[in-house]
Amino acid sequence: MAHDILTAITAAVDRAEDPRVGPDGLNIVLATNRQASIDAANEVVRHETDSAAMPLAGIPIAVKDNIATLDTPTTCGSKILRDYISPYEATMITKLRAQGAVVVAKTNMDEFAMGSSTEHSSYGPTKNPLDPTRAPGGSSGGSAAAVAAGVVPIALGSETGGSVRQPAAFCGVVGVKPTYGRVSRFGLVAFGSSLDQIGVCATTVRHAAVATYATAGRDPRDATSADAPVPTYDDRPAQSATPLTGITIGRPVEYFPESLDAGVRARCDAALETFRSLGATIRDVSMPHTALAIPVYYIIAPAEASSNLARFDGVRYGPRKRGSGDLHSLYETTRSEGFGPEVQRRILIGTYVLSHGYYDAYYKKAQSVRTLIAQDFDAAFTSGIDVLFTPTTPTPAFKLGAVTDPYEMYLSDIFTVTANLAGVPAMSQPIGRVNGLPVGGQLIAKYFDEPTMFRVAAALEQALGEGAHR
Repeated sequence: MAHDILTAITAAVDRAEDPRVGPDGLNIVLATNRQASIDAANEVVRHETDSAAMPLAGIPIAVKDNIATLDTPTTCGSKILRDYISPYEATMITKLRAQGAVVVAKTNMDEFAMGSSTEHSSYGPTKNPLDPTRAPGGSSGGSAAAVAAGVVPIALGSETGGSVRQPAAFCGVVGVKPTYGRVSRFGLVAFGSSLDQIGVCATTVRHAAVATYATAGRDPRDATSADAPVPTYDDRPAQSATPLTGITIGRPVEYFPESLDAGVRARCDAALETFRSLGATIRDVSMPHTALAIPVYYIIAPAEASSNLARFDGVRYGPRKRGSGDLHSLYETTRSEGFGPEVQRRILIGTYVLSHGYYDAYYKKAQSVRTLIAQDFDAAFTSGIDVLFTPTTPTPAFKLGAVTDPYEMYLSDIFTVTANLAGVPAMSQPIGRVNGLPVGGQLIAKYFDEPTMFRVAAALEQALGEGAHR
């Protein structure tokens, strides 16, 4: 067992350091620390006595570069945090280490998690391993790409509006956003605090579920984490030909507009037929406030970002611009040179909607509509729906550089931001391909009902088999 663990971790570090996934290749990995990874593997070997107590023993993982680690930089994909080493590590990292996982790499991302393509990294764009001419999605594109490229079977990402699920769909892997509060946010560099959530990209539903449950639970260092019972994942194969008998799956009509890509629609329709064959009941439901999700999200998220990113001023974090004549000039030059254009754009939007005279008209109204979006989910679930099924994205992965209009880019998150606004758990899983590009199907469940979500996802994964990747 010791030899197997050390061999697996060494091989994973080799893959992470392969030039083909580095800056001159797919640009997936931003940092590794070979010695720290080997030391961690040896620590697992010393303590690995009970596989039940350490379900992730010897599993290599990659971590999005906005999640704090002690032995590698945490740059958030930004020049303003170049080479920054955190003095503490995220609770999620501590919990994964306790379960036997070993961090082998930090992955590329849109700067401060602001983007949907991983083209907004200060360290260059990440390329989709399945087609290097296309984007891997974002902002956790590096994490999804690391799994898709076979660097690691599990990678941590973060979600504010779909930044795990959308790249998972583009890269053909599983991506999970737990219920808001299910896992700790301590050590996650904040973007939008009422929306942010650490999530998991993985090769299979089982890997995603085990990693999610291994990191769940109350954290006294995060006041938003919930003291809710943590389930265990039942990975026994279904014994029945209709394992979803008694499950009702809702099909929100607003998530299947006429403009939906024909190939994506066809794959989703086929997945719904598979659910029926597994015994599930399919029922159309209405989520009437879905059309307001993008404008609501792009008021609330930038508003919270403008507050959270105020700390990066050249005094406490980031390089200090020498020669600034006064404090105002120091702030201006540091932030102008340290932040990229997308981050600056969102800070400006957020500051505007929070400013005197506009707060009630924009931010307050957006929060009111956010409540209506959450009520749409409540109404669906209280009507007897167990999970909702939708497309994860309106199209397959787009070409790198093809989407230059910011608003058009924001629309790629149109099916994912609602789960963040409502705080409900959601996940994407592969359901097939269109012209060789992966298509993701999204499952959304009730608050803290990840077990049902994973049960339905596992049944679909088992039924589709290799068909999910063809």
